[in-house]
Amino acid sequence: MANPFDKLAALRDQLPPGEAKAPAPTKAERPRKLFLDKVVVRKERKGHGGKTVTLIAGIAPAFLDELCSELKRALGCGARVEDGAVVLQGELVERAVAFLEGKGAARVIRGG
Repeated sequence: MANPFDKLAALRDQLPPGEAKAPAPTKAERPRKLFLDKVVVRKERKGHGGKTVTLIAGIAPAFLDELCSELKRALGCGARVEDGAVVLQGELVERAVAFLEGKGAARVIRGG
């Protein structure tokens, strides 16, 4: 029995050329949106046993753990992810703002 697609293969050369599709970007090539519209950096004492901590909110959820590790190394402090924000041990608002601006955060707000 003859293959029905043999006739179509012969007609393929008569078709006009189609648009060439660009390959989909790989995971490494995709632009990384680390930050949301605005990043808020503020110090806080309430609920931390009287210790001062610096809270950073406005980081994309997919990059919270990665950025938390980078902040710990860069600022030399303890840090953890808590309720969708990074909590740094100590009063590090100015240093954290400088780090975030260096990473490409367009709008960094210093909270009270």
